[in-house]
Amino acid sequence: MDKIPKKNKMSKKIKILRGKFEKYNIDGYVVPKNDEYFNEYSKINRLKIISNFSGSAGIAIILKNKNYLFTDGRYTIQSQIESGKNFKIVNYEKIIDCNLFKNLTLGIDPKLFTYNQINKFFNKNNKIKFIKNNLVDEIKINKISNNIPFFSLNKNIVGESSASKINRISKYLKKKNSDYLFVSAPENVAWILNIRGKDVSNSPIPNCRLIISKTKKKFLICRPKKINKLINKKIINSNEFIDTNNFSEKIIQLKGNRFIIDNKSCSIFHEDIIKSKFKIIRREDPTYLLKAIKNKIEIKNMIDTHILDGAALTKFIYWIKKINKKQINEVQAQNKLESFRRMNKNYLYPSFDTIAGSGKNGAIVHYRANINNCKTIKKKDIFLCDSGGQYKYGTTDVTRTICFSNPKTHIKNIFTKVLKGHIAVATTNLKKDNIGKKIDKRARKFLKKSNLDYAHGTGHGVGFFLNVHEGPQSISQINKVKIMEGMILSNEPGYYKKDNFGIRIENLIYVKKNKKLFFENLTLAPIEKELINYNLLNTLEKNYLLKYHLEVYSKISKYLNLKERKWLASFI
Repeated sequence: MDKIPKKNKMSKKIKILRGKFEKYNIDGYVVPKNDEYFNEYSKINRLKIISNFSGSAGIAIILKNKNYLFTDGRYTIQSQIESGKNFKIVNYEKIIDCNLFKNLTLGIDPKLFTYNQINKFFNKNNKIKFIKNNLVDEIKINKISNNIPFFSLNKNIVGESSASKINRISKYLKKKNSDYLFVSAPENVAWILNIRGKDVSNSPIPNCRLIISKTKKKFLICRPKKINKLINKKIINSNEFIDTNNFSEKIIQLKGNRFIIDNKSCSIFHEDIIKSKFKIIRREDPTYLLKAIKNKIEIKNMIDTHILDGAALTKFIYWIKKINKKQINEVQAQNKLESFRRMNKNYLYPSFDTIAGSGKNGAIVHYRANINNCKTIKKKDIFLCDSGGQYKYGTTDVTRTICFSNPKTHIKNIFTKVLKGHIAVATTNLKKDNIGKKIDKRARKFLKKSNLDYAHGTGHGVGFFLNVHEGPQSISQINKVKIMEGMILSNEPGYYKKDNFGIRIENLIYVKKNKKLFFENLTLAPIEKELINYNLLNTLEKNYLLKYHLEVYSKISKYLNLKERKWLASFI
């Protein structure tokens, strides 16, 4: 029997979903990308089930006669390819006070949205109805059985004990005159308790939540089979555990009056339970900022990790440019890169799905190659490779754009303008430009002189052996969070010409202090010299490149063979 085309399967699911509208008395249903833990890389992807869109950020709205998919500039091309035949693709910004349709009743799963989201997106022009059952789950069962226990990290790895972190949060609660903090983001629980897990793809996230009291009591909320190792190692005791199914009963038992919750990850479902007994006084989890400022041991582990990762990436670049003589496709290239990473015993798995885009696929900002759609890499193509790894113990994220023949002048000029922006970020005077919004302007300056730009942020925060994307800091056109010592960010300006090529240069950087604050590179891998028009670089930029490649060589050359070392030396 012939396989049903994906678009037809999708149309059938949409039809089934619409068939439920009358039962629940709704005009539409809203499907977000996130799961009930608001994870970026969830193993349950309801958005993909209903829309076929596989990007990491988006919201679908299914109406009686029309469907909308809201996503950001990273996915403009990808969303059209994957979902455009069944959905109207809309920029994510337009979901705020959404007025593409009015006076409709939209159904949502209260476990997948925050009050902040529905107030921001829908309540001005439409009504929201909470539906206990997830309607996508009624179409396709999403149960994933994972009983792998959480595990703990030693203080010598993370640099601070859990007791010390809870003490800091207790002081914060007393200062804010609050009795409890509800930590609903699993990555924040991971940081506070120094635990990790295997509940999501690409990140060592433990799916759990946590309550901390001003008197330093803690209650870990998760499924029972997850805590065996933590109890054995006395990270928690049995009295500090709450079964996920018993959350509401525990809230009733707690004494006190005031709670702090997080408006980014505390669902409507959980907020309603808490505010049935407690007054909610603040809607921001202080853990985000505490976690963003890495201590010296975390930074040292990240530095060590990036030396190993840089050696693997450098070996790959040398191999694909100088050794490989066969025609290979994008999937073969990304598999080869991972094989170099796997040569190191500390490597665990990718920190996100590798983006390996050749030629026109490089213009799809978050392109995902698979064996059914991948392109053969041709000699005249520009090849964009964005990849990263989770290691014991650190998280990496790096992009290099590579060429295999002498590129056209206009491509070299654009690459060089992207490089100038990259260098401008790396050499920022953090006394003058100390928020992401100001730094972002530096990255775009040279492209904008030629009326060019890119539709994504310049940099995101990065976790320590956690999520490759974390806040609150970022380098973007809207971020106003102060850049502080110990923060780690990506530096990744780019340019994308639809149906032609994509360019991005990405290093991870951290904020270091030596009399003054400055950015220091973590990423150690050569930047494609054959794509640079050196005539467009000034003396400071040329000196930066020289110093950077000297550092790359000094740190990773001992991990390379003789031919690789000689080739790397040519960048100096």
